[in-house]
Amino acid sequence: MTDPNDKGTTPWASYVLAHGPSYLAAVALFFLMTMTFFDVVLRSTVNDPIESATELTRLLMAIIVFSSLPIVTWRGQHIVVDLLDRFFVRGFARIRNILIDGFCGLVLFWPGYRVWELAARARAYGDTTEYLQIPQFYVAYFIAVATLLTALVLVIRALISVFAPARLRDQH
Repeated sequence: MTDPNDKGTTPWASYVLAHGPSYLAAVALFFLMTMTFFDVVLRSTVNDPIESATELTRLLMAIIVFSSLPIVTWRGQHIVVDLLDRFFVRGFARIRNILIDGFCGLVLFWPGYRVWELAARARAYGDTTEYLQIPQFYVAYFIAVATLLTALVLVIRALISVFAPARLRDQH
């Protein structure tokens, strides 16, 4: 029998897995907001913008979007257009969601794999950003891992919808 007061590594690890990407996105968003503020102030007051602002904006936007993607997917909080929902009764809607999650998950493995290959190529070529000379493969590998994780999350959601649909309903 397990001890309910046991504070092993599992709760900490699950907390980091569940909330770590959100914190990463929040920190990136805060840095982006701060950089943009100072870029505008410097541009307006002394006509000297931050030279690498565009480069940093691209990198930070990638971090924000791709760190959020697996969590948004797991929670089922994507923006949806429900034009056809009224044509699906509850049982068929569940089947539709299983098929969509499973199909999208399986299809998403291909772009994840391709981005991984592009990251490896960028690493081999030594590609860096223009101003700050940041190696581009870091962000590319991050995008690949986040994409593959999102694909895995979609497949897991489809399997949970098949075998334990109440677990997905309980998360809302």
